[in-house]
This record gives sequence, C-alpha cells and structure tokens, in this order.
Amino acid sequence: MANDFFYKKLDAYNFAKEFTIYIYTLVRQFPSFETYAICDQLRRASVSIPSNIAEGMGRISVKERIHFLEIAYGSLTEVTCQMDIAHSLGYITEEELRCIETKSDHLGRILSGLRKSLLNKQQ
Repeated sequence: MANDFFYKKLDAYNFAKEFTIYIYTLVRQFPSFETYAICDQLRRASVSIPSNIAEGMGRISVKERIHFLEIAYGSLTEVTCQMDIAHSLGYITEEELRCIETKSDHLGRILSGLRKSLLNKQQ
C-alpha cells in the first residue's frame, strides 16, 4: 500500500505523541514506589493514544478508523483522570495539572474533529 505511514502527517498523531512525551517526563518525578502502579498505568495509557491513532489510520474501513480514534480518546480521558489523582497525591503541581488539562482538551478537540471528518466520509 502506498503511503502506509501517512498518520505521521496528522495533527492528531503528532500532538498525541508530544502529549505522551510530556506525560513520560512528568512521571519521572513520581515516588519510586509508584513505578509499577500509577506510573506504569500512565505510560501505557498515554502511549495508547498515538498508537491507536496510528493503528486506526492503518485500517481500510472508515468504521474501524473511527473505532480506534474512540479508543484513543478513552485513553486520553484515562490519563487526565490519573493525573488528577496524581495531583491529589501531591505528585504533580497545580500548574502541571492545568497544563495537562489544557493539552488534553486540545487533543480531545483534534480527535473529535478527525472523527467527525471520517463520519462525514462514511455517509
């Protein structure tokens, strides 16, 4: 198939990748006893966002593409929830939480726009 990796040109993918790197950076400051608990879960959920965008865009069916974008969105909300908990536990600052929420909101809007675009193609 020509241009199998076109997802790399998508704003959704690139912003999701940056978001994931930001999350990975933040979890480095968490207590070591969280390494296999919330840190591991945050890393898996955050990397799931760009991974599902890439996997979905690798599908032929528009329905499948939309499905994977929905999974990516679910992972995004999971990360935001876990970072809210991390803030409550004192692992991140209020400013870091606001930054995450801002980035999450922006990425959510990008994902929703891409999903809407695909839904329009499906009709």
